[in-house]
Amino acid sequence: DIWSPYLFAFSFVVQAAVALVAMAILSGVDAPKPAPADLHRGRPLFEIARQPRFIAAALCGVIAYPTMNLVMTSAPLAMKMCGLSLSDSNFGIQWHIVAMYGPSFFTGTLIARFGAPRVVAAGLLLEACGAIIGLSGITAVHFWATLIVLGLGWNFGFVGASALVLETHRPEERNKVQAFNDFLVFGMMAVGSFSSGQLLANYGWAAVNWVVFPPVLLGVTVLLVVSFTQRRAALR
Repeated sequence: DIWSPYLFAFSFVVQAAVALVAMAILSGVDAPKPAPADLHRGRPLFEIARQPRFIAAALCGVIAYPTMNLVMTSAPLAMKMCGLSLSDSNFGIQWHIVAMYGPSFFTGTLIARFGAPRVVAAGLLLEACGAIIGLSGITAVHFWATLIVLGLGWNFGFVGASALVLETHRPEERNKVQAFNDFLVFGMMAVGSFSSGQLLANYGWAAVNWVVFPPVLLGVTVLLVVSFTQRRAALR
């Protein structure tokens, strides 16, 4: 209410100030400069992108991040539409963020122990579980549980998919492959963000959750097929 009558406007001013403080701190960091990138080294990007393992990794990243963003962006608006308070929305988003980044302390250990494909599959299935919870009720607890499970699923799905991408390229190919993967993931995330409000306004909260299932099913299926195919090839 500080910048009346524009609700929350001052929050963005404070966020901009925090970014300026971060810029000032980082400007004093004496980091070694990386060598200039040579985009022509290694295999052509199209050849790398045709690998089944890269297709599975990129597809799972494209599914895990935009799907999470679609539901997360809609959730506070849906909570308001269901008559819940602003504090309820704040609490849900706060713990959603914790669930997104908190598991990063041990996600790498899980990937090293169980393998990236299994962690990715678990993440995608958790996102589906979050959608199931969202379909089961519209109380504050339902929204909170949806957001927390969704955040945990995003962490496993996105971090695991990123680890899978690392297995598909050589060191000299890293720049172009990572750039291409980021373009796919964050490009689709923007689509998910823009479509979220329209989907909620026109079809409701249930439709937002139903949208989660087809891409998750696609991602898990492709992941299983690629993993099974590579396992058979290794046994020959």
